[in-house]
Amino acid sequence: MKLPFSKALILAPHTDDGEFGCGGTISRLLREGCEVIYVAFSDCKESVPKGFDENVLSREMRKATAVLGVKPENVLLLDYKVRYFTSERQRILEDMVRLNRKYQPDVVFTPCSQDFHQDHNTIHKESIRAFKRINIMGYELPWNNLVLPSQGIIKLQAQDVDHKIGAIAEYKSQMKRGYSSSEFIRSLASTRGMRIGVEYAEAFETIRVVL
Repeated sequence: MKLPFSKALILAPHTDDGEFGCGGTISRLLREGCEVIYVAFSDCKESVPKGFDENVLSREMRKATAVLGVKPENVLLLDYKVRYFTSERQRILEDMVRLNRKYQPDVVFTPCSQDFHQDHNTIHKESIRAFKRINIMGYELPWNNLVLPSQGIIKLQAQDVDHKIGAIAEYKSQMKRGYSSSEFIRSLASTRGMRIGVEYAEAFETIRVVL
C-alpha cells in the first residue's frame, strides 16, 4: 500500500540531516510518485573539515539528493549560520510560512522533539508553528536524541536503504563520522524494521496526523 502523501517537504537544519533522518523514506516517497521538496537551512561553512573548501557541503547535498531522486529544482539551500538558529527563530518561521504557501505540502518531515542540537530543536519547534494544520513527522538522528522515537514506522524496501546509503556516501567530507558508515545505516534500518516484522524501516515521532 502506498503512503498517503502527494507532496512532502523535508526540513534539514543542515546539509545531510534529511538524508540521515529519512533518506529511505524519501526514496520510497519518490518511488511511489510523491513530489519531494528538500530544504536545508545551512551548509555549515564554519564546520567544514580541514582540507575541504567552504562550499563542499552544498555540492555534496546536490549529489546526495540526486541519488535519492529529488529533482534539482526541488532542492533549496538557505543561508543560516550553523549553531545560531536560536537567534533567528522569527526569520526561520517566516521562511517556513513562505514554503508552506508556495508548495502546500501534505506532510512535513522535521527533526523530532528529543533532538538536543540547538539548530535541530529550533527547526522542530518552528515547523510545528508553521505547519500546524498538516501531517508532521519527526525523524530521528540517534547520536543527537535523548529518546528515540517510534510512534510512527515507515516500511522500506532494500532499494530504499541502498539509495540512502548511496546518498550519504556522497558526503565525502563527512565520512570520518561513524554514523556515516553503510554498516550503521543498514543496521539501524534493520533494527527499526524488526519492531514491526519487516526487513527494513525508519522510525518517526508522530507529531501531527491529519485524517
